[in-house]
Amino acid sequence: MVRLFTLSVFYKGASEARLLKTTSDLQSFSFFQRGTVNEFMTFASKTIVERTQPALRQSVKQDAYMCHVYVRADNLAGVLIADHEYPHRVAHTLITKILDDFSAKVSADQWQTGTESSIAFDSLPAFLVKYQDPKEADPLTKMQTDLDETKIILKNTIESVLERGEKLEDMVTKSEQLSMQSKAFYKTAKKTNSCCSFT
Repeated sequence: MVRLFTLSVFYKGASEARLLKTTSDLQSFSFFQRGTVNEFMTFASKTIVERTQPALRQSVKQDAYMCHVYVRADNLAGVLIADHEYPHRVAHTLITKILDDFSAKVSADQWQTGTESSIAFDSLPAFLVKYQDPKEADPLTKMQTDLDETKIILKNTIESVLERGEKLEDMVTKSEQLSMQSKAFYKTAKKTNSCCSFT
């Protein structure tokens, strides 16, 4: 099943990345694992941001997770952690939307010194919920899924038409055989009746 676990916004400073906002959905993990998993995801996100050059996107595989990161030219960075089934294009589109929304709502002078508690940006949980199902959130993915379903329906329809066509061919062949048999029966019946006619 496609899962989106964490969305984070960082500012990439000269020496380290500063976490500005994050949200996560760790319901798929047991209650006792959630704290450790959250710490791991925060650490992995920070490390990936620090190792990514500005104006660059990348996707990094880490155990059972895919970490998608985008560091803009202004050093604002977004990280999305999901499972391997989550589409890369949708992940990077979402990161771009989040960073655009963040930069529109939070002024750039707050990025370098801001903390998670001092930054007022409440949109991340809504993005996390909306993009849990990438097909519903992304029109192109939804269209591709619809096309795939349509192809399956058309293929099944064509197969049933071909099967019906084969059955029709069998019926035509049988009717031709029946027609020849009925003609032979008619001729035989005519001969038989002609010898027994009473006038």
